[in-house]
Amino acid sequence: MSDPRLTPANGRVAAIELRGQVEAARFVQGEDRRVRAPVLDLRCDPGAPGLDRQLLFGDRFRVLDEQDGLAFGQAERGGYVGWVRADHLGPWLAPTHRVSARSTLAFPAADIKAPGPLRLSLGALVSVTGETRDLCALDTGHYVPASHLAPVTAPEADPVAVAERLLGAPYLWGGNSADGIDCSGLVQLALLSCGIACPGDSDQQRAAFPRALGAPRRGDLVFWAGHVAMFEDAQTLIHANGHHMAVAREDFAACTARIKAAEGKDILMMTRPQGGLT
Repeated sequence: MSDPRLTPANGRVAAIELRGQVEAARFVQGEDRRVRAPVLDLRCDPGAPGLDRQLLFGDRFRVLDEQDGLAFGQAERGGYVGWVRADHLGPWLAPTHRVSARSTLAFPAADIKAPGPLRLSLGALVSVTGETRDLCALDTGHYVPASHLAPVTAPEADPVAVAERLLGAPYLWGGNSADGIDCSGLVQLALLSCGIACPGDSDQQRAAFPRALGAPRRGDLVFWAGHVAMFEDAQTLIHANGHHMAVAREDFAACTARIKAAEGKDILMMTRPQGGLT
C-alpha cells in the first residue's frame, strides 16, 4: 500500500497523475500556492488535535481540494500530504533566497525600528526584489537583513553546521522551525539547506539513504525506532529530543545507553546522506 503521507489522495479527490492507481471521486491537476504564514501546521487528519508536520514561509503547497477553510494537498517540502489553513496560502511565486540565520525578522518598512515584524525561521523562503542599505526588499513589502539570507542557488556545504545553529531550540513533536522542531525536522532542515532531498519523518529518512559502513563520520545519521540523530563527529550527536526538550549535543555512547535503559530501544541502523562528509 502506498504511504498516505506521500500519496496526494483522500478518496474525495486525488492528483491527476494517480488516475488508475487510487480510487477518488475526482482527479485534478491542482494549483501551486505559497505559504504566507511564518509557520503553517499540517495535519494528515484535519480533525486530529496532533501536529504531523509544519511548513515554512515561502514553501510551495499544491492545493488539490478546499473545504471548511482548509486546503488539502501536497507540500514540496518532503512531499508531505495533508491539510493546512487555506487563508495562510497565497499565489505561488518562486523564491530567490532562503533564510540562512537561525531566525530573522521581516520588517513592514525599510526600518529596523518598524513595529510588527514577522519572525521567519531558518529555512524559510523569500523572493527578493531589491536592496536598500543593509536590507533586502521582498515582494510582500517586507524588509529582511541581507546578512540573514542566502541565494537558493547556493546551497550550504555542511548539514551539521546548519543543525548547530538550532542548538537550544525547543523540542516540538512534528515541528520544523527554529521556534520548535523535532528530530526528523532538524535532519530535514539541515539537509534541505545543503540541497539534499529529504523526507519528513524518521522512518522515511532511514529508508531514503544508504547504510553507513565503518566508523561514523560527520553528517551520518543514526536511527532508533521513532528517532534520528546526526553525528557531529564519531563520538558526538546533535539531535532534537524529548529528554532535553531541545536541540542538544550528546555523547553517542551515553545517548545509546540512555535510550536503551529508558525505552529498551537498540540502534536500528546508520545511514550516510549523499556519502556523508569527510
